[in-house]
Amino acid sequence: MLRVPRAGRGRALGSAGAPLVSAGLVLALWWAAARGGVLGAGLVPTPWQTLRAAHTMWAGGTMAQDLRASLARAGQGFAAGASAGVAVGFLTGHHPRVAALVNPVMSFLRPIPAIALVPLVTAWFGIGERAKHLVIAYAVFLAVWLYVHDGVARVPADYLRAARTLGVPAWRRLTEVLLPAAAPAVVAALRYGAGLAFLALVAAELGGAQSGIAYRLQVDGQFLRTDHMFVGLIELGLLGLLADALVSRVGSRLVHWSGSA
Repeated sequence: MLRVPRAGRGRALGSAGAPLVSAGLVLALWWAAARGGVLGAGLVPTPWQTLRAAHTMWAGGTMAQDLRASLARAGQGFAAGASAGVAVGFLTGHHPRVAALVNPVMSFLRPIPAIALVPLVTAWFGIGERAKHLVIAYAVFLAVWLYVHDGVARVPADYLRAARTLGVPAWRRLTEVLLPAAAPAVVAALRYGAGLAFLALVAAELGGAQSGIAYRLQVDGQFLRTDHMFVGLIELGLLGLLADALVSRVGSRLVHWSGSA
């Protein structure tokens, strides 16, 4: 029988212990707030009531339907926004003249939140999926661009100068010098963008959606079904957590020379 060394078991328990303790504290405070009527009787559901609401929503099919709709919107919006953000970030970070032209536009757009675009994008593209994808892509693009631009701009010029002196072609300087040096910043940008996609999803689904987690939150809020609303909030948090973990895991494998991914 294969035995796990005690040291290995200790490390595993230690790494899992802190999240378990944190989750236990949150559940205890949540239960105390619900039982104590902090915000009024019945306005804060207990963890058990929330779990029962989740079971009801799953059994009725609404949870699966909303998950599929929201994951599709967040995934497509993230893919479009992150791809454009990485490409433009490398362009502006590596070429100061391009940055001088583009950066003022980005600085103007960044303070404009995604939710402010919902009425305009809905007027342009209707209440279909394209409008929702654009709202999410907009938010992700600006965040990813900023991280990637900063990471590329911080790559020491000596790296590229040395490669040029050795006669390395431009495309190899890009793929073998600039890209590996900026890769940790790209991973950090994608991690932040993945979480932001679910934040922008809430704004996007306020623009005439008929399904989705944020749409369901809005409907449940009209009827003060706080147990169902808690389920939706937990769904959004877990999806963001899983997206961050996935991007972090893939990034740590690809950028194995950096411990910051």
